[in-house]
Amino acid sequence: MTIKSCLVLLLPLALLLLASSSPAAAQLEVGYYSKTCPNVEAIVREEMEKIISAAPSLAGPLLRLHFHDCFVRGCDASVLLNSSEGNLAERDAKPNKSLRGFGSVDRVKAKLEAACPNTISCADVVTLMARDAVVLAKGPFWPVALGRRDGSVSSATEAADQLPPANGDVPLLAKIFASKGLDLKDLVVLSGAHTLGTAHCPSYADRLYNFSSAYSADPTLDSEYADKLRTRCKSVDNKAMLSEMDPGSYKTFDTSYYRHVAKRRGLFQSDAALLTDATTREYVQHIATGKFDDVFFKDFSESMVKMGNVGVLTGAQGEIRKKCYIIN
Repeated sequence: MTIKSCLVLLLPLALLLLASSSPAAAQLEVGYYSKTCPNVEAIVREEMEKIISAAPSLAGPLLRLHFHDCFVRGCDASVLLNSSEGNLAERDAKPNKSLRGFGSVDRVKAKLEAACPNTISCADVVTLMARDAVVLAKGPFWPVALGRRDGSVSSATEAADQLPPANGDVPLLAKIFASKGLDLKDLVVLSGAHTLGTAHCPSYADRLYNFSSAYSADPTLDSEYADKLRTRCKSVDNKAMLSEMDPGSYKTFDTSYYRHVAKRRGLFQSDAALLTDATTREYVQHIATGKFDDVFFKDFSESMVKMGNVGVLTGAQGEIRKKCYIIN
């Protein structure tokens, strides 16, 4: 047996161990619903295949939904809750205004409720959908430990304060990631999720116009690429226009994002910032060669398992929502 085939066989085992390695994730397990809803993953995959087949551009937003959930109160589906009288929920926070995919989550949850009533949490649904979005976009597969419970609190203020900003530098981003138990490698690896999806003009326009008193545009942005972006984003206030985060393959999960970043063509300041730190720069340049796609896929799988374990509610904590947008 070759070394490579051994690694392929060992990787799922390593990820299974990682999935339950932290105290917070101790009660999560692969196969958690084996007796109560044995077909949960098949049901989610079947619906996801239909969703992504009809709208391939949804892969990125569904992955992003999981990120934005886990970075505020942990992976508890709090991002899915609607605002109510007297409470502005996470989904209505400024950084979340461009989130998409809520209808797809409701669709998958309805299928699961029909098959296994009051059994599968919305937090697990979002986690499985994110994994399947990556797989269906030609990315890696990883085992997902399940058993998360749904939270009952959702705060727009917390979301605004805790989500990593698109204009963040590495020290700030590293501090935010560390607060979730994620390290510098997780930061540069999970940034690779920007291989999928698009972004609205206001999230990067300040790099193109009136950047500082010394520069009209961000000097860390390739000037030719900046000119191209200006043809799409004609002002800081242009909210309608979208740009691909990974031009040319924004519907495919691959390593081309790192090649763009290495050429100073990352869309966000947070992308460009990866070249300012020795550790993150080395990783970007390594993956950008195109010779280590398997390394990135393995790293991404491991970091997604870690992120999916952040702040989870388990056991008697939280609840199993019947509808993901409202508490029971």
